[in-house]
Amino acid sequence: MPTKRKLQVFLCHASQDKPIVRELYRKLSAEPWVDPWLDEERLLPGQDWDLEIKKAVESSDAILVCLSSTSVSKEGYVQKELRKVIDVSLEKPEGVIYIIPIRLDECDSPRSLRDRQYIDYFPPRNRIQAYDKLLASLKLRKDNLGI
Repeated sequence: MPTKRKLQVFLCHASQDKPIVRELYRKLSAEPWVDPWLDEERLLPGQDWDLEIKKAVESSDAILVCLSSTSVSKEGYVQKELRKVIDVSLEKPEGVIYIIPIRLDECDSPRSLRDRQYIDYFPPRNRIQAYDKLLASLKLRKDNLGI
């Protein structure tokens, strides 16, 4: 009997937020039905990281956009990555859970994400409840995909 594939989840984040994103990656990796994608875990030496990130975004079932006061104000690759995520989301049916914003600290959501409900993954005492909400969203996405 063939096994069902895992839910492909991409973690979009600013490099300065790597410590908390690593923690989130470890938790998601422990879920038997989730296959999270984090650059430092998946990129191999010599790979074209821009191409690999684009491919990962395009093949993901859900994108976790990790927002912080740093990421929303930082210029650079994280903004390019966010635009790619939003472009891919336009190909999804209306109402589908695809982009899940996760606020890592007290920050404003970018204008392009303000129509989506976000999860507050702070302060640390709220992380268990926030993670449970995240899993509920990811399970709904998994069920809607039939995986």
